[in-house]
Amino acid sequence: MPFPSFLALPALLGGHLLQAPADATAEARHFLLDSRRVGVPAGAVFFALRGPSHNGHRYLPELYAQGVRQFVVEEEATLPGGIAAYPGAGLLAVPSPLAALQALAGAHRAEFTGPVLAITGSNGKTIVKEWLAQLLSPDEDICRSPRSYNSQVGVPLSVWELNPARHTLGIFEAGISEVGEMARLATIIQPTEGLFTNLGTAHDAGFASQGQKLHEKLQLFTGPQLQRLFYCADQPLVRAAVTQLKLPGFSWTRQPGQSADLYFTAEPAAAGSSHVRAEYPATGLTADFMLPFADEPSLENALHCLAVLLHRQVEPTEVQRRLLRLHPVAMRLEMKPGRHGSYLLDDTYNNDLAGLALALNALARQSRPGRRTLILSDVLESGLSRTELYARVAALLPAAGVTRVVGIGEEISGELRMKNEELGIESGLVPDIGSPQFLIPHSSFLIQTYPSTEAFLAQLSPADFAQETILIKGARRFGFERIVAALEAQQHGTVLEVNLDALGHNLQHYRRQLRPGTRLMVMVKAFAYGAGSYEVASLLEFQRADYLAVAYADEGIALREAGISLPIMVMNAAPDSFDLLRRYRLEPEIYSFELLDEYLATFANSADTTSQSPLSVPGIHLKLDTGMRRLGFDEADLPALLARLRTDAVLLPVASLMTHLAAADEPGHDDFTQTQLAVFRRMAAAIETVLGHSVLKHALNSAGILRFPEAQFDMVRLGIGLYGVDASNTADPAALRPVSQLRTTISQIKTLPAGHTVGYGRRGLATSSERRIATLAIGYADGYDRRFGNGVGTVLIHGQPAPLVGSVCMDMCMVDVTEISLARAGDVALLFGEGLPLPPLAARIGTIAYELLTNVSERVKRVFVSE
Repeated sequence: MPFPSFLALPALLGGHLLQAPADATAEARHFLLDSRRVGVPAGAVFFALRGPSHNGHRYLPELYAQGVRQFVVEEEATLPGGIAAYPGAGLLAVPSPLAALQALAGAHRAEFTGPVLAITGSNGKTIVKEWLAQLLSPDEDICRSPRSYNSQVGVPLSVWELNPARHTLGIFEAGISEVGEMARLATIIQPTEGLFTNLGTAHDAGFASQGQKLHEKLQLFTGPQLQRLFYCADQPLVRAAVTQLKLPGFSWTRQPGQSADLYFTAEPAAAGSSHVRAEYPATGLTADFMLPFADEPSLENALHCLAVLLHRQVEPTEVQRRLLRLHPVAMRLEMKPGRHGSYLLDDTYNNDLAGLALALNALARQSRPGRRTLILSDVLESGLSRTELYARVAALLPAAGVTRVVGIGEEISGELRMKNEELGIESGLVPDIGSPQFLIPHSSFLIQTYPSTEAFLAQLSPADFAQETILIKGARRFGFERIVAALEAQQHGTVLEVNLDALGHNLQHYRRQLRPGTRLMVMVKAFAYGAGSYEVASLLEFQRADYLAVAYADEGIALREAGISLPIMVMNAAPDSFDLLRRYRLEPEIYSFELLDEYLATFANSADTTSQSPLSVPGIHLKLDTGMRRLGFDEADLPALLARLRTDAVLLPVASLMTHLAAADEPGHDDFTQTQLAVFRRMAAAIETVLGHSVLKHALNSAGILRFPEAQFDMVRLGIGLYGVDASNTADPAALRPVSQLRTTISQIKTLPAGHTVGYGRRGLATSSERRIATLAIGYADGYDRRFGNGVGTVLIHGQPAPLVGSVCMDMCMVDVTEISLARAGDVALLFGEGLPLPPLAARIGTIAYELLTNVSERVKRVFVSE
């Protein structure tokens, strides 16, 4: 729906205006809940939420100072400074800003006529949502919840992102912790389809019983618009409740004899994969699939997704192709090598009985010899007494073959100590005494307890866990990722750390330079300038960028298959990729008559030519050469181009007109830049006259956004600036934050006697005195340029500079650490990032920051952080 005006909000939300905005046309374009993340103040509506430990009203002066002019406040709330402190601002008083936020999102959802799939359950919601987005992305433009935005606040923020003009499917997850919450989320999401993952013990404390919690969760699916609910029939309570509520269920089972719509059998296969046979009696389908994992949590989540795809009657061969492309979702169970021959099952995201059972199933499937250890935190929000809770935990352990339990937390430690004291046993090796309490019947095992993660780490010796298989299962608040880090085997020491918060900060910096209504295309070509295409694109999608741009069709296809649904422009689309462009809804840049002819021929010869409409062919972006002299139609080509557009307008839906400025970053060529802009205006006007309507026009890159604000036209193209590099050299140095840090580790330090040399060709020149030389685990195969060798480049170790010595090798290089006395093997060396910015580094070897970023090899592990 169109963005509502602020003056229309009282009719939508109730309440009353305390003060009308000075701008009567002001629109509610985006929600604002955090004064630290204002971004673009134009169109922002701040909802002053109040909670047990926060009061949003206290931040009104700060927000007003940042340019926010639309506020939804609580009736009777005291506004800092009074109404007079906010001249020109719109102030709407409502009984509950949270309810108003939800009501506005619900009204927005009601304008969307496409299908909406809602996901709830105790575990797996985020993974199932992310996987479904990946699996369905070739068929749909999907709006989905970012991360795990499933709360009373997260759901309306997610649903507000629905764009009826673009999205064809919404996928949202919903989570609750107490009675009454789901009914409110249901009025926001209004699902036409539902998926229930499973019923576990998470948040049991907020409900009188599991039955009550299940009933509350199913309130999400009781609306009249619901067409079907996907669920596993192997859960008796869920199956009975779906039947009792007469919900339109679509079920699957792995139990022989159980009645269901789909029947699955699953068996382990080679190399950590699974073989699944699916039978769909209603269609007569029997098909076999390979899944790229074998752990039980992933298998259950994948079967939910497989049920959705088979119900949609996606061809089995296509289903298989998509399943094999699934990528892991962060913050879920991961398996990785540990130190001293151990093997880690990292499940540090949450901790409840259902999640523990699934994780122990994964542990039971491991075939590695040796002891099996469970490192377990307090189990939170179970709703059970301590005695009953840990008796249930004990009952889960025998099947997994656990031989040692490390309990961390005051509650579990106290329970373990209490049981031992009752039996007159000190913590240590517990004999086979068959106690019904926290002991494993018919086995012996070691109990160790610690009151906190810090206490455990203080006494940790990784060698004590040699050759063990270790399940690390803890609630998030215990910070078990520190335990994983301490036990994890050292990997390739070179890492590119990408700070997504910094990337978001830079995006908002450039957005603040734009006039209202100016759209934003963001470059994610070349692996998002080395940062990681999918992760960056996913953030940009949530941040409501208007377009993405890639260099080649396969880059765009990879993003589509990863679930990205933003419009994507392909800058170098080859003729043999044109059919793929239409299949994946990718829009080519057309820069020559030859390419234009090929494009026309591709679709003119299509079987459905008679029914073809402008919307059935991807829009094209006509590139006009106004002075770059690389690609594009010259002004002399304009008559022939206009004639072609007149003849083939139906088959050529023009999405935009664009040009490329040759020297937007160089003040000495500003006259030339202005000439380019003038030519572009002339050519664009002529083309729009022939088309009979206006189209998007864009010319500015990152430097141009800052230096030529009068030439923003309808859209701008943000590239290197997003990644923290100011190509214009005009921005406040503090305005942009570095996004990427390239780090490696010291493999070894040697003492180099006087007169000796280092490396290939003995190019590390002999010195007149003894030197300490550190070998770093990075080389030109990782993208570290050979030109940095022989003293040209510098790295930082313990914050001190260390110059390169000798040649950069394929997998390593050497630096002089004589003056860095603290340097030791294993220490981190920074090659670029905070304290070692890219532009001056690039200047040392006569290149630009772009090259250093894009050269980082894909074999270098990317780690994405959010502060």
